[in-house]
Amino acid sequence: MRETEIKFTIHLDNQNVPEKIVWDATDKPEDGFEETKAIGISIWDAKQKGALRIDLWTNELEVGEMKRFCIESVGGMAETILGATGDKVMRDLMIDCVTKMAKHLEEEEKKEQN
Repeated sequence: MRETEIKFTIHLDNQNVPEKIVWDATDKPEDGFEETKAIGISIWDAKQKGALRIDLWTNELEVGEMKRFCIESVGGMAETILGATGDKVMRDLMIDCVTKMAKHLEEEEKKEQN
């Protein structure tokens, strides 16, 4: 059996707020840790029949970046649900939501530019 590993290291400030987040993975093309501004991890708890979430971000992550991160995360989940279950209706509902979120962000960004 083959094994692969993903590692996250979180550097915290005095108030336990992430200052720096780095990650590495066995199957990542480049060797060594890379810095990121945010991570979102979902884990299925089979005993409790629910999702466990870990969401962390640094103060360097801009509001627009966080919104884009969420949009892309939901879009990725839409493709996951289609691939895992074949449920096109559920995927389409999620893509509709992503489209509306992206339009909202685009409108916000246009207002900020004016």
